[in-house]
Amino acid sequence: MPAKKKSPTTRKSSTTVIDIGISAAARRTIADGLAGLLADSYTLYLMTHNFHWNVTGPMFNTLHLMFMGQYTEQWTALDLIAERIRALGFPAPGTYQEFVALASVREVAGVPKALEMVTHLVRAQEATARTARALFSVVERARDQPTMDLLTQRLDVHEKTAWMLRSLLEE
Repeated sequence: MPAKKKSPTTRKSSTTVIDIGISAAARRTIADGLAGLLADSYTLYLMTHNFHWNVTGPMFNTLHLMFMGQYTEQWTALDLIAERIRALGFPAPGTYQEFVALASVREVAGVPKALEMVTHLVRAQEATARTARALFSVVERARDQPTMDLLTQRLDVHEKTAWMLRSLLEE
């Protein structure tokens, strides 16, 4: 049986006591959930950037530009998520090894056809939205409004992007 993977929040944190009105246990649970969101978001970012570089076919220009807008937005979001983890008092995961262990979004092997890329991105956007949505109950119980705001913003982006991508698959 493989050893259980440690959460990035099990690493030693600052010795300064954090007193922001959220218990240490709730902060840890939220940070662990945000670590999964960061991992999904990074994997989605990398997938989108890869597809931007490698898309071909009649929809090249449309998809190339669309993917660029998506990965650019995603890149900014990575920093916001990581900084929220840090504000809660825990280290943010930052290695491929950690992201692979934490992410629900899986990498895509090879170079799919253009519409297969769109299908993969729809699934990855939806998976990232599910990861964000799953955190709401603990965040609400902790009355962690900054994280609620971050999650709401991320859900809006992922659900809207998934809808736009799905529309490309309609006939």
